[in-house]
Amino acid sequence: MTSDHERALAAFPELRRLADLLDAGWLFLPVHDHDGELVEVRGVRAWPGTGIADALMVRYATDAAALRADHTGGVLWQRDGSLADVVDGLLTLPPPEAPGAPRLVRATAPRLWTPRNSARPAR
Repeated sequence: MTSDHERALAAFPELRRLADLLDAGWLFLPVHDHDGELVEVRGVRAWPGTGIADALMVRYATDAAALRADHTGGVLWQRDGSLADVVDGLLTLPPPEAPGAPRLVRATAPRLWTPRNSARPAR
């Protein structure tokens, strides 16, 4: 039987770029439409003890978005664009407690973060 990850990679070979995030402790969930077709991949990485989490949404190699939010839903960092650009941004984002990590709230994340359906704050 084929796993969700294998189906996702077969449908979108560009997702192999996400392997770097898997190595960094990310968890991923494929999202399917009513016909069972893969329509997006969502990911999350929680930073234990900080109340901070990073989130990722990928619809296609040219349609990806990520953010870092605090426990109140305050957006500390956000990027959207190609999968490669977004993953590069996540991989270079310092851990929450590191010098240079974003700490100022730039916006408030919607209760259910869905970039296509929400207004994106200006960069």
